[in-house]
Amino acid sequence: MFLTIIIFILILSVLVLVHEMGHFFVAKNRRIKVEEFGFGFPPRVFSVKRGETIYSINAIPIGGFVKMYGEDGENELKISETDRAFFSKKIWERAVVIVAGVTMNVVLAAFLLSIGHWLGLPAIIDDSNRNLAANSMVQIMAVAPDSPASKIGIKIGDSIKYLKTKNENLKVVENVQDVQAFIDIYRGEEIVFGIISGDENIELAVVPRVNPPEGEGAVGIAMGEVGFIKYPWYVAIWKGFESVYFMFIMMIAALGGIIKSLFIGKPIGGDIAGPVGIVMLVNQVSKLGIVYILQFAAIISVNLALINILPFPALDGGRILFLIIEKIKGSPVNQNIESLIHRIGFTLLILLMVFITFKDIVKLL
Repeated sequence: MFLTIIIFILILSVLVLVHEMGHFFVAKNRRIKVEEFGFGFPPRVFSVKRGETIYSINAIPIGGFVKMYGEDGENELKISETDRAFFSKKIWERAVVIVAGVTMNVVLAAFLLSIGHWLGLPAIIDDSNRNLAANSMVQIMAVAPDSPASKIGIKIGDSIKYLKTKNENLKVVENVQDVQAFIDIYRGEEIVFGIISGDENIELAVVPRVNPPEGEGAVGIAMGEVGFIKYPWYVAIWKGFESVYFMFIMMIAALGGIIKSLFIGKPIGGDIAGPVGIVMLVNQVSKLGIVYILQFAAIISVNLALINILPFPALDGGRILFLIIEKIKGSPVNQNIESLIHRIGFTLLILLMVFITFKDIVKLL
């Protein structure tokens, strides 16, 4: 678990630093004075000043910030440096600075996935890519709650190598059809799954249901044939950006589903993971290998970009929303009102994170 926590901290640190570097470098490019570049949220643990900027490490390692001169309006600014204040820049310049963090997370995700496609990422095998795939396996894609598979500990990402009965009738698995046919023959009888779970080889015994619930199957698993597909570096770059695009589409659809659930009163706790939940996912992913870690980090980076661009106070999207309002009304929103709204938004986000973390801990107990 110690190694898992280290990997989690490294992933989070890279994602946050890249995001804030986007804000930092674009702000410098637009001649905005950057007063502090901080990793984590206060209280401050360590800081050093280089030039006009303080670089700090803070106690709460769940984010970061770039404090720009004049970001909070005209209060107590030096007249001689007004032209270097954030508020004094044109709306499009401020928008570019704000969006730069999200953009860097997208670029980072594409970079990580490009490396992954070059090394060989796992992909669903079909007739269109079968000739490119290596080391194909039948992998668990989903496990139905309270199904025989969930009760014996089969997990998403596990690979099925063989099946056998109590009298040692062995079937080496080559494709999904092999598994389905074997299970159908021995419904109601105990069979053994030969599983690769992370770096472990294990055997799990299960009795396939004779009359399973509709849509679940006798054992309660969804499977797919997965193989590792490599591309030349120049193709891998394009594939990296293409993968990010499809990730965005899927995440937007998932976010839409969560918002819909809120309106109809459906529980959403199982669809969202906080820091504890992500650590558990890192623990599973880290056992599968480096390409899985790269893919997971890319997914988190895209997720961070999408969440950050939402028009909610305290997020980058919320700040963009105030710029749009400023453009429409022809003058800035009252700075005290905007600051208050952002503080309320930040407080709500912290409360949401605490709630989700509590739910994650309850799942582990």
